[in-house]
This record gives sequence, structure tokens and C-alpha cells, in this order.
Amino acid sequence: MKFTEDEIRKITFEAINELGDKATPESVKELVRGRVEGLGGDYKFEKGDASSGRVILTSFGLNHPGIVAGVTKALGDAECDIQDLSQKLLGDFFTMIMVIDISSSHKDLKEIQEEMNKVAELMKIKIYLQHEDVFRFMHRI
Repeated sequence: MKFTEDEIRKITFEAINELGDKATPESVKELVRGRVEGLGGDYKFEKGDASSGRVILTSFGLNHPGIVAGVTKALGDAECDIQDLSQKLLGDFFTMIMVIDISSSHKDLKEIQEEMNKVAELMKIKIYLQHEDVFRFMHRI
């Protein structure tokens, strides 16, 4: 039986809720692996699994031409799919939030973060990239 990423994500959320305060990355991974194998699954737990799926990009800084172009070009070069984008000018300050699917990218989350760090330095802005699950759990508390 093959599991989709969404099915694995659901099992992972259930495992995190069950483990509660005792949840660690390794304990969650072991519980999920056990459940998947118990259901006759053959999902492969590879190193890249944690960096697949959707990520949240937040950026801010002093406004100037080319910020959106620089960020989106780097994401396009990495074959990322921008699923949602919101930007706002607050006086002289620029803010932007993006939801990005990196599952078809040839780069993993860490490589994309490194690329965004280069863009941020060049554009003199701040860029933060977090996996959707981390963002979701961080703001759940």
C-alpha cells in the first residue's frame, strides 16, 4: 500500500498530538513509521522528506524596486511553485508573505533557504523561510 504525502502528514499530526510534550523529531518519526508499516505501507522515509511540501516565506525591509522580482526569480530558478502571495507597503517599509510548494524543486529546503539568504543580503531585506508544519505548530500555541 502506498501512502501520499497528505496521508503521512495526517498520521504525523496524530502522532504529535498523541505524544504531546514528549514529542521529539525522532519519537514522532518512529511512531509514524510504526503506524505506516502496521497498515502495510511501503512509504520510504528519506532524508529529503522533511523538506518537501509547502513552505512559508516572510520578508520585510525598506522598500525599493526589484524586491519581488529578485525573490520570485530565485524561487523560479529553483522550480518552486508560488501558491499565494501577499505584499504590503507600510510607509517606506515593504512586507511580503508567500506560500510556496517546493515538492517539485530540485533543491531541498536548506538549499532554498541559503538561496533566499543570498537574495536578502543583495536586496538588503530580511527573508525567513519555514516549513508549513513548523509554522503551523509554532503558531498553534
